[in-house]
Amino acid sequence: MKAVAIQHVAFEDTGILAPLLAARGWQLQTLQAGIDRLDDAETADLLIVLGGPISANDVQAYPHLQVLHALLRSRLAADRPTLGICLGAQLVARALGASVTPMGAKEIGFAPLSLTDAGLASPLRALVGIPVLHWHSESFTLPDGAQRLAATPACAQQAFAIGHHLLALQCHPEVDATRIDTWLIGHADELQRAGIDPRTLREQAARYAAPLAAAARDLFAAWLDALPTPAPVTDAPLAGTVSA
Repeated sequence: MKAVAIQHVAFEDTGILAPLLAARGWQLQTLQAGIDRLDDAETADLLIVLGGPISANDVQAYPHLQVLHALLRSRLAADRPTLGICLGAQLVARALGASVTPMGAKEIGFAPLSLTDAGLASPLRALVGIPVLHWHSESFTLPDGAQRLAATPACAQQAFAIGHHLLALQCHPEVDATRIDTWLIGHADELQRAGIDPRTLREQAARYAAPLAAAARDLFAAWLDALPTPAPVTDAPLAGTVSA
């Protein structure tokens, strides 16, 4: 089984997902957004679209987003297994016809989720009471046909699912919080503008890294185990480079 992750910035990587996939016999390939061709993402048994500092609406400034939208629409129409995280979740929502809009404030830091009844019945139940990393200033509306799974006081839409093949997460349970300094360095300007002391996030990461990693492994393991067998790909792969 092959998984493809689309990465926008180096430090927002697959985190705890990479060793979990390897332990389950998955082959993981990482593609760099805006650089690599997406043919392999079209045919992958699992697609993971990771986070990044740009907006899902910035299709004119970042043309690769148009290719990603087309890719996601194709996969989702065929019910092919797809996981979207933060920006990835926003791109999934947009591909399903929902909107992505500014929240009016940034949500940055570790905080637990409030799960809906559907969330408690989903793999997200592993996160009950566990502070998860949040790092975003935009959110999505709930797409038609999606189940709302989670919220926080700052963000009403933290996660949704469609069937067993699609999971979209606004938050970052995948993060390896023992490596939080890669985030703090990479987002230093954003933290300064938001008036957030990186030492606070570093202290939170040290406190929550172990329980978050254990809960996230349970979450993603349960979701992976429930994935349907992917249907054969009948359409031609996407042509051209992602920057075309």
